[in-house]
Amino acid sequence: MTPSPSSAPPVNAEQTLQLLWERVRMQGDLPGFAKAISSILSAMRGEEELEFNMTQTVLSDPALTQKVLRLANSSMYSAFGQRIGTVSKAVFVLGTETIGHLALGLKLIDELSSAQPDSNNAHLEMEKAVLAGHVARQIASSANYHDAEEAVVCSMLHTLGRMMVVFYLSDFWQQIHTRCQNAGSAGARNLNQLEDEYAHELLHISLEEIGRATASRWGFPPNLLSSMRSILPQEQAQQLPPQEWMAALSTMSADCASALCEADEDSAAQLQQLTRGYAGMLGVPAEQMLVAIESARQSSAADLTAVHNARRVNAEKKGVQGKDPQINLQHQQKLLNLLRQGLSDLHEMSASASPSQLMAMALETIYLGLGMKRAVAFMHNYKDAKYVAKISFGAGMHAMLPHLAFEDSFHHDVFHAALQSDKLIFIEHAKDAEFAARLPHWWKSSLHSAHSFLILPMGLNGHPAGFIYGDWGEDLAPTPPSEAEFQILNEIRQLLVQSLERRRQSIVAAQAAKAKQ
Repeated sequence: MTPSPSSAPPVNAEQTLQLLWERVRMQGDLPGFAKAISSILSAMRGEEELEFNMTQTVLSDPALTQKVLRLANSSMYSAFGQRIGTVSKAVFVLGTETIGHLALGLKLIDELSSAQPDSNNAHLEMEKAVLAGHVARQIASSANYHDAEEAVVCSMLHTLGRMMVVFYLSDFWQQIHTRCQNAGSAGARNLNQLEDEYAHELLHISLEEIGRATASRWGFPPNLLSSMRSILPQEQAQQLPPQEWMAALSTMSADCASALCEADEDSAAQLQQLTRGYAGMLGVPAEQMLVAIESARQSSAADLTAVHNARRVNAEKKGVQGKDPQINLQHQQKLLNLLRQGLSDLHEMSASASPSQLMAMALETIYLGLGMKRAVAFMHNYKDAKYVAKISFGAGMHAMLPHLAFEDSFHHDVFHAALQSDKLIFIEHAKDAEFAARLPHWWKSSLHSAHSFLILPMGLNGHPAGFIYGDWGEDLAPTPPSEAEFQILNEIRQLLVQSLERRRQSIVAAQAAKAKQ
């Protein structure tokens, strides 16, 4: 990052923060992370459709989707004993809090790795943050902490102030780094503490305070803000209460990461000292923590390699279709496997999930398994005599959702024809001039960019209850559903109808019981 040439050394903490915000404004938030965390945090605290909002937020980022599913199926969550094939199911099984924290941690790794900073210092701080998260996850699991992913995020963000200075105040960071090198051995003080001392001298504010100011500016929740403070080790100390415990774990994880990244002859001694100092405070034996730290060191190597390769892999994925026939065949098989896994999830969850949860899971399965550009679930609102869009996936669909509605009175268009026949309809060339008369005005005004689309109606006792709509652009134009895909889609529809019927029967039973009273 290139610093502003006209900036003068700050004379107080307020001036340092003003300089930082100005450079952030000029260069862009830690690129894109502020917007990403805002959407994740919004989904975590949403009052309505909490689970679906989190699913939609994760699915908006393909790389994040794959990482969430991979970790949800890792040994950490093997106790749940379920194969998780959709984000909807991951949210349902693990909860919005766990998935939210998991998404925050993974998103921070993605954003840091994609920033491509122009200094070795910035790269080193990224790797320290990632490594701190790995250490925290292992130790939190050893301590049987209820939300290991919260510990990951707190530990990664513990050094947010340091990262902000490295990224945006790199000229001052270089001075801090030089002073640390000239100081020689830190003695009882570790490198993080030494850097913080020199930062305070130069910037008149600690790195910790810069981190909390940044997190507050981004709207982080109180539990994360509370963890962003240093708690020094005290041997023979008693186990700390929850908020203090998380701050201590975050401090230790960051210091462990710093020691591991240094990889010099003093690293082992530093880790021994850290584990002895925090053992009583965290309620985890020092020996057990050393095992956890070594496990984190080993697991992080693969994770960091994956991060560095993520952009190349994603670029290759985008160009998969339409090239080598063999590659295209493999891609189609991969999509079919997604459909099958999603159907398996639906069967497994059909008895316990609500109709809205099942609908979200089904829509996600169809959206991903058929490689769609957009997917929308419409439900029949009998009171208003309309079909109304309830949930959707795809770029820009959230803003479009309120405008997707039409009257249930019959019109000679393809949607009413599908609803009346209660059969799947696939339109391969939606823009053909001869077909234009069969497309309703509401579709032409909102979804007209589609090249092909599919309608999967759901009938209940001979009456349309709603339908699933999905489309593709010209770059994704598909062939008609294969026999295997057709069978899966009809089975998904049957499960959704059964779920709606169970809800209808429960409502009827409740009304009958009320009438008897």
